[in-house]
Amino acid sequence: MTNRLRLAILSAFVLLPLAACDEKPLGYGDANSIIAVMSAEQWEAASDEVYQHLEPRISTVREEKAFTVTYQEPLAEFWDRLRRFRQMLVVGTRSDPWVEEVLAEAREPITQNGLHQVYDVWSRGQTVTLVLLDEGWSTQDLAPYLTQVGDMLDQQFRAYAGNRMYFSGVDSALADTLAMQAGFTMYLPVVYRWQAQDSVYIFRNDNPDPAELIRQIAVTWRTPAPGQLERDEVLAWRDQLEDGYYTEPQMIVLDHSSERTFQFKGHTAYELNAQWRNPPERRWPAGGPLITRIVTCDGQDRTYIFDAWLYAPGKEKYEYMIQLETLLDTFSCET
Repeated sequence: MTNRLRLAILSAFVLLPLAACDEKPLGYGDANSIIAVMSAEQWEAASDEVYQHLEPRISTVREEKAFTVTYQEPLAEFWDRLRRFRQMLVVGTRSDPWVEEVLAEAREPITQNGLHQVYDVWSRGQTVTLVLLDEGWSTQDLAPYLTQVGDMLDQQFRAYAGNRMYFSGVDSALADTLAMQAGFTMYLPVVYRWQAQDSVYIFRNDNPDPAELIRQIAVTWRTPAPGQLERDEVLAWRDQLEDGYYTEPQMIVLDHSSERTFQFKGHTAYELNAQWRNPPERRWPAGGPLITRIVTCDGQDRTYIFDAWLYAPGKEKYEYMIQLETLLDTFSCET
């Protein structure tokens, strides 16, 4: 059992007396921690498939799980505590007692097998993803649903990460200023600070402490638009941006990098996902993931570069990278 899970269980013991006798306790656990529930025999057969679909690896500065799955045998030790996690995957049939409890809390009667979501079953703020199957089901019966479960949970986690990012509010005044002053718009949270120099706009959130967490996006452009750029040209442009406007030097690491060309709101775009690191001569090591995106806006005869990078030592980085990607997606260059 992970240390994080042990702490969550201990927290549950502390919080239990605070809940009224007739009120469900508040759910606990991280939004990307999933408690998987099915019989022990079926888990032994299906666990590899569950891990494969629900613990996809993403590359930040290292391989990182998007979600963490923990198995809990229903009605066994820790069941009363772990069934109160915010994210539950429950698999079984209508005759299984743990499934009966889920079905009883559904807002509308569940009459068909398959994939369903039920809320606030054992705790408030809880989402139970239910895969309802026939008696005698096997891993082959469950497997087709696991891809859907993984996609659904990832989409919901992305929405959660975006909502959490905008908790401070949307800086609509900044969006208006950018439209008038720079000819593009982005919708950033109020907590982001910004500065502009030589048509380079830098947006930064280093709360609560820059030694612990930094999220930064730099934006500038070239006009006339230079046409499609190759990766080496993009990296050279980023080097110029970093050399002239970043407070600390950064080196690009292309190990485990990925790139794509795509259409972004009707514009041709290119994106590179890679890593940055401080040069070896710096007195303290630092690094993190980055997204460098190129968007050509033909109506403005401009090609924009966006450089979004994260510094989050000792932290899981997936949520923060979703936030940066979400902010890049708010960009608009429509006149």
